[in-house]
Amino acid sequence: MSIFRKNSKLSMLRTIIIDDEAHMRQTLEKMVGQFCPNLKLVATAEGVESGVKAIQSYNPDLILLDIKMNDGTGFDLLKELEPVDFKVIFITAYDQYAIKAIKFSAIDYLLKPVDPDELAEAVNKAEGIVQQDFITQLDTLEQNMQSQDKTNKKIILKTSDNIHLVKVREINYCESEGSYTFIYLLNGKKIVVSNTLKDYDELLRDSGFYRVHKSYLINMRHIERFDKGDGGYVVLENESRVPVATRKREELLEMFDRLAGK
Repeated sequence: MSIFRKNSKLSMLRTIIIDDEAHMRQTLEKMVGQFCPNLKLVATAEGVESGVKAIQSYNPDLILLDIKMNDGTGFDLLKELEPVDFKVIFITAYDQYAIKAIKFSAIDYLLKPVDPDELAEAVNKAEGIVQQDFITQLDTLEQNMQSQDKTNKKIILKTSDNIHLVKVREINYCESEGSYTFIYLLNGKKIVVSNTLKDYDELLRDSGFYRVHKSYLINMRHIERFDKGDGGYVVLENESRVPVATRKREELLEMFDRLAGK
């Protein structure tokens, strides 16, 4: 029977919607029916307890999971079901802390009210990801949610061939190259990802990173000195030289003065 499912048109993702708002469950159910032909909705649930029971009963491939519910969080639900053998798309009202942690782990999420095109895109991504890679992302999310130390967080970096798990403090600097970003690590490794530098600026600025140039984002903790020659360069660990934009120079020098207690 499992072989038949994998090789026939019945090979759709068995899906459960878990949300404590009845109107949200109904809306998602309609969207799944209209915009996600690769999904087969097998159940809905209104919280952690009923969600766990539904998952255990229906053995789904995908969960559309609300983060905050009346009887707990989506993260509470996942802890009760370890090891997780399904994929998850989180659905949430705006929650800055949770969203930042989810972005670090590179797991897809949808903001309420859910846009049907964004739902379809997230579903297609979930369908393509390898389960073990998703487990790595989920483990990273759990660690980051538990860690209060921003410098101790980890970030998932996806390339065309691999998924990299990197400690944020090990990033030396990031360089823009069109729609790609080159991420340079302290060990000399370079990782090329298909996200813009703006994406990483927004993600990492609260973790001690600073945009010194339109093409460069640096990890402030790795600054060794500021070279005033040739228009101004920041010298980072490994003697990496990063140019500083004219309009950023004074701001950066003021930051140095504050650090020096002047």
